Formats: sequence, structure tokens, C-alpha cells
Amino acid sequence: MSVLVNKAWVLARMYEPDVTIVDCRFMLGQPDAGRISYEESHIPGAVFLDLEKDLSSSVSEHGGRHPLPDTGQLAAKLGKVGINRETRVIAYDDQGGLYASRLWWLLSYMGHETVFVMNEGFSVWKDAGYPISKEQPVRVPSTFTAEVHPEMLVNLEDVRQAMKDPSVVILDSRESSRYLGLNETIDHTAGHIPGAKNKFWKGVLQDNGEWKSLDELKEYYKDVPKDHEIIVYCGSGVSACPNVLALTELGYPDVRLYAGSWSDWISYSENPIATGEE
Repeated sequence: MSVLVNKAWVLARMYEPDVTIVDCRFMLGQPDAGRISYEESHIPGAVFLDLEKDLSSSVSEHGGRHPLPDTGQLAAKLGKVGINRETRVIAYDDQGGLYASRLWWLLSYMGHETVFVMNEGFSVWKDAGYPISKEQPVRVPSTFTAEVHPEMLVNLEDVRQAMKDPSVVILDSRESSRYLGLNETIDHTAGHIPGAKNKFWKGVLQDNGEWKSLDELKEYYKDVPKDHEIIVYCGSGVSACPNVLALTELGYPDVRLYAGSWSDWISYSENPIATGEE
């Protein structure tokens, strides 16, 4: 079954006892905006997980702007809101699946197999007249037992080696101007990892903000060979996740996330930097 589900599918299952809906809304530069939006209104029964407080660890010299959370700590937080390995998790946001995809990736990395991303944001849900609530649900705590899949992840040294390996494709998920080094709006150094191809994560979306069909996604990634290892990065390991999700939906067998991404790469002064087209 597809990871991407529509709002009608969510509506039909939202009250089933093994389902937990997770609100992942977030706004870069406004760290409290997601929580505030959740408290104003959300899908009934949904719990809230924050990108920076729950789905990332503290920033340090290396590791990027949104380092992966400690799996033990995240497992405890998941258990606290009633999520265990048997729970069907439905994630949503209001940013094209950007932050919901981060939760999908993290749960997949920790061995959870039934995670879905709602293919329309909260605003579409609300505007369609679907039910909303301000009530914060009372959840029965559970135990989430992580079974980490390290093969889904690469580190800095893996990327350094991949640059020399023609059988590995490196994809940069940032918008073109940042990839080219023309307009770096977030990190202190512009450019990209040498050899990387640019696949802006919003390329997975239609003009109306919904995800493209599988045929449209296949067209978008037609220049990415399926028989190669694929390493995906972005600025901080978040917007790479929609690309990872899309490639996984298309059946690419070996897709890995460079979680530290560009903000980790440039924290090492000896790392090479490229600008312009590849």
C-alpha cells in the first residue's frame, strides 16, 4: 500500500483504536508556530510532535541544523503519546508533507512499518469542512521498541567516499538557487556537494500542493537510475525526506539519507564545495 493517503482515507479511519494521528506542522524561523496552530485547531484526536523539540536533537558544532534525535528518547516520546510498533501512524502538516515526511522517515528508520503521510495539508482538510478540534487528546501510554535500520542512513565519511564512486547518485533537495550557490538564505556557505544533482523537494508536488501521481513522479526522477545507490541530502536533513519518500514509493531499492546534510558538510572546512551546474 502507498505511504501517501488522502483526507477521505484518514477520515474513515481516524477513530479506529489502533490509529494515531500526528500533527507535524512547523515553520522555519518561527519555532512556536506549529504548536500554536495545533492548539488553535487540529484533526480530532491528533497529537503534536515538534520538529525541533521532538524530531531533532540539540545542535552542536557538527551534525547539522536538525540532527537526528536520540532513538531511545524519541521512542520514549512515542510511547508517551500511545504509539507502539503495532500502531498505524498518520502524519500530516500544512507544508506539502515536508515535516510529516520527516516523521515517516524517522519511524521507518526505527523499524515501524505502518506509517502514512496525508497527501493534503491541514488547511485543505479544514476548508473541505472535515472535523477539527481544539481539544488535546488523553492518550494511554504504550511502549515503542525501536529496531534501528542503519542502512537507511549515511554519515559524512560515506558521502566523501560516494563522491568518488560513479555507482552512487547524490541528490540535493534544496531549491535551485541554493544548490547553484547563487542565493544562500539559511546556511553560512553557499554551494553544494561536488557531483550532486539537484532535485528540489517541491518537485514531488503538483501546482495545487498535492503530491504528484506515481507516473508524474517517475517522470520527475527519470534521470535517476534505479540500479544505483541514492544518497539524498538538503540543508539540514528535513526537506530531503520527501525525496526519499517519493523514491521509496517508486520502488528504488537503495535510498539513504545524509541526515546532517549541507549544514553538517560545511561545518568541516576541509570539505570541497561546488557551485553552478554539474
